Amino acid sequence: MVYLVGATNIIIDSTLTTVWELLFVLVTYQLLSVFSQYKLSDSKEVSFLSRLFTQNNKPASNPGREFENQVVSVTGASSGIGRACALEFARRGARVALAARTKERLEETKQLIEQQGGTALVVPTDVRKIEECENLINKTLEAFGRIDVLINNAGVSMRAKFEDLDLEVIRDIMDINFFGTVYCTKFALPHILKNKGTIVGISSISGIAPLPGRTGYTASKHAMDGFLNTLRLENMDSGLNVLVVHPGFTASNIRQTALTQDGDQQGKSPRDESKMMTPEEVAEVIAKAVIKREKDLVLTGEGKLVVWLRRYFPSLTDRIILYEMKKEPDSPV
Repeated sequence: MVYLVGATNIIIDSTLTTVWELLFVLVTYQLLSVFSQYKLSDSKEVSFLSRLFTQNNKPASNPGREFENQVVSVTGASSGIGRACALEFARRGARVALAARTKERLEETKQLIEQQGGTALVVPTDVRKIEECENLINKTLEAFGRIDVLINNAGVSMRAKFEDLDLEVIRDIMDINFFGTVYCTKFALPHILKNKGTIVGISSISGIAPLPGRTGYTASKHAMDGFLNTLRLENMDSGLNVLVVHPGFTASNIRQTALTQDGDQQGKSPRDESKMMTPEEVAEVIAKAVIKREKDLVLTGEGKLVVWLRRYFPSLTDRIILYEMKKEPDSPV
C-alpha cells in the first residue's frame, strides 16, 4: 500500500502498517514543513514549537565584556560562521587571532573588528598543513601571550553521489574538516589547559544524522564529533571545556564553495538561504555557550527536531531526510 501525504506527495510505503505509524508520519511531516518555512531562531518568532525544540538558544541582546583579557583563535575566519564568531568574541572583549587561507578576506575581518574597537591578528593558515597549524598557535602566543578559546570552524562541504565521486574530494574534505581540527587542537591544547579554557568544534547536524549526497562531509563531521567528545573525557579532571556545535542549515557561502564530484566548487546554493539561521545568530549562541561552559549545541528548531526523530525513529527519519534532499534542484541522489 502507498500513501500520498499533502500537496507535495511524500510517499510512505507499506512497511508502515499501523494507523499510529501513519499518523506519526503525517504529524512529523507537517512539523518539518513548519520549521522549514519559518526562521525560528529569531526571538520575535518564538512559538510553542520553537520553545519546545529550541532551549537556551535565544541570543543575548546586550552582550558584556565577558572575554576581556582573553584570547580567541578562530579558523575559517574569512567568512560565514567563522567571521561572525571573530566579530562576536571581539565585541565581548576578546583579542582574536584570525586564520584562513585567503589573507585579503582575513584583513577584511580584522578591519571590521578594529572598527568596533577590538584587536585582531591575521595569520594566513591552511589547516591541511601541520606546520601552518603550529605556526597559527605560535604566532598567537607571540602576539598575545596566551590562548583561552580555540574555535575550529574551517570547513568545506560537497554535493555528489559517492559512486560518482573522485576519492580525492573526500580526502580533501577530511584534511580540512577533521585533520585541521586535530592539528590546531594538538598545538593549542597545552595552553588552553593552562587557562582552563574551551575548545570549540563547529560540526553540523550531519555529524549526528546522515545527509545524502554529502558522504565525505558527513563522515568528516562524525569524525570531528568523536574526536572532540573523547578529548573532553580524557580531560574531564583538567578543567578543559569542549563544546561541539551542530548548526542546522545556516546562511553562508558553504554551499557555494561545496565541492562537486570532480572537486570543483558548485558556485551556487541549491537551497533557499533567506529562511536559514544567520551566521551572526549562530555566533551569539556559541559565545553564550562558551560562557556557560556547555558541552553540546544543536541549533535551529528543524535541526533539533531531526535529531530527536533520529534518536527514536531512525528508519522513518532516514526516509524523511532522503525525501527532503531529493527535492533539491539537480539533486545528486
